Formats: sequence, C-alpha cells, structure tokens
Amino acid sequence: MSSPTRSPRTWFITGASSGFGTAFAEYALERGDQVVATARSPGKLDTLVARAPERVLAVKLDVTRPADIQPAIDAAVRRFGRIDFLFNNAGYGVVGATEETSDAELRALFDTNFFGAAAVTRAVLPVMRAQRSGAIVNISSMGGQMSFEGVGAYSASKFALEGMSEALALEVKPFGIKVLIVEPGAFRTSFGNADALRHMPVHAAYKDTLASIRGVMHDMHGAQPGDPAKAARAVVQALEAEVTPLRLQLGADSIGAVRAHAQKLLEDLANWEATGADTAL
Repeated sequence: MSSPTRSPRTWFITGASSGFGTAFAEYALERGDQVVATARSPGKLDTLVARAPERVLAVKLDVTRPADIQPAIDAAVRRFGRIDFLFNNAGYGVVGATEETSDAELRALFDTNFFGAAAVTRAVLPVMRAQRSGAIVNISSMGGQMSFEGVGAYSASKFALEGMSEALALEVKPFGIKVLIVEPGAFRTSFGNADALRHMPVHAAYKDTLASIRGVMHDMHGAQPGDPAKAARAVVQALEAEVTPLRLQLGADSIGAVRAHAQKLLEDLANWEATGADTAL
C-alpha cells in the first residue's frame, strides 16, 4: 500500500508485458505508485491497465526502434509529470556456442539487450537531470558477471550493459541519480519461452559439449526457484536504501556463482601477480 508520507513514484518499465517487467509493474501498483508500462504489443498490457486505469499508462515501445523511444518518454511526462524509476528490462537470451551464433543473431541480440537499453537511458536522462533525482535499473543477469559454455553471446550483451552502467553511475551521481545493476539467477518468468530464449542451430562439433546446458535451459522453464514478486521488493529495497549498491545479485544461484567467480578472479590475481607486475620498462 502507498505510504501517506510520500508522493507516488512513476515507474517507466520496458518489456512490461511479461516476466520481471510485469512483476515490477504489479509491485508498483501495490505501493500506490504510477506505471508507464511499455511493450512491443501494447494489447498485452490490457490486464495491467485494468487493475488501475488512472495509474497505468500503456505505451508501444520496441527498444530497437529509435522512433518509438522519445514519444514514449514524452507520453510518460505528459501523463505523470516525471519519471522516478527507469527499468531497462526488455531483453532475451540466446543459447549456442560462439561458432553456432551468426553475426546477424549476435547483432540482433545486442540491439535489444544493449543498444536498446542505452537509447532509452539517454532519452530518460534529461528528465531525471531536470528533476535532480531518479534511478536507472538495468536488468542484467548472473551471466553479466561470469559466463559459461553456450551462453557467450547473451553474457557478452550483459557484460556490455554492466560496463556502461558502471561508468553511468559515476556520471549521473552529481545529479542525484542512482544506477543499479540487477543480476538475477533463475526466476519463474517467461524467459524459457521461444520468444525469450533463442536456440541456435546445433553444430555437430558441439553437440556433446553443450548437451548439458541445452538440456538445462530447456527443462528449467516453469521450474525456476526464484519468485519475481520477491525480486521486485528486493530491488526497491536496494533503491530506497541510503547507500544503494551498484550491483544486486538475486537468488542463491546467482549469489553463489558470482561469489565463486570473484574468488577465482582473486586467486588468479594473487597467483600471477608477480608475473604480471614484472613487465615495467
């Protein structure tokens, strides 16, 4: 429920028609906040709009179409006067070895997961700078910190998003704007659907090597342990903390994988420090 001591916040959410996007929107409404819900097919947002027509604006937005972006931002400001939270949530995954992933598939993936998020961020920043407040939430993945066989293309797009986010956080801090990178593990969303997780054609050379990961990605749909509603609450808790972290891992699987990756990084750094340092002129 909304608190009587604060004004409603306005959430701008990309990819709001399913998964985390829907969970964020529903949690915003529970709090008494306002939602600009965007999707490539706005008709998929009808149920959300029906929950609170006076507090939900459904807008057509394909983040890969630059012509869609500024009109969506303008519509949000006209309706609600401000944008407090931007959730760059639109995205999809690819499963396949590097050799199995064509240049066209890789570019299409980056167009949505990286370039789309960057374009929406640039369009929102003038609004937030004028407000001297706001938060940009970039939905990454545990695969944005580390990678493994079969998901190199997806991880690459999230690595790029995280690299931009690190710099962005420093650039916008003087304007009172926060940046939060969210790194979920496996959550009970629609990520396993065919339109959200693309499987590349199998090359005979990688059939056995990637058999396990292909099976896991196929079988996990509908069985993921993470609760998207709890993820939404955790993200807002981090945003409203006095000190917001740059990264927030969600789920025990993400926390464990990121911790193990960080420990291995520190181990390699220590083991090879002398060699690496002995390179000065």
